[in-house]
Amino acid sequence: MQSMSEAVLPTKEQVLEALKVVKDPEIPVNVVDLGLVYDVEIKETGDVEITMTLTAIGCPAQDIVKADAEIAVMRLAGVNSVNVEFIWSPPWTPAKMTEDGKRQMRMFGFNV
Repeated sequence: MQSMSEAVLPTKEQVLEALKVVKDPEIPVNVVDLGLVYDVEIKETGDVEITMTLTAIGCPAQDIVKADAEIAVMRLAGVNSVNVEFIWSPPWTPAKMTEDGKRQMRMFGFNV
């Protein structure tokens, strides 16, 4: 039998779906389809750890992306806290984008 806390925890898929509202300020595509989210860990306590990167080291929008991601995931039922950690290895490349992300980029005139 599942405990009450296990029953309300979001899935990794739900967290990724929530993150799709977060856009890279310089590229009009969400962080999930850009391939910027490397890992999502959901703890039994409802704490969500997100490991991600940005398209460029030292991106001035890092704090905005972090805040947007935290707000988006906090809206999910069962989430107690959200921690976003940025890592730079492996570095992001356009090859990490989803097919949907590449399609969106082409719609905006980017050659990917």
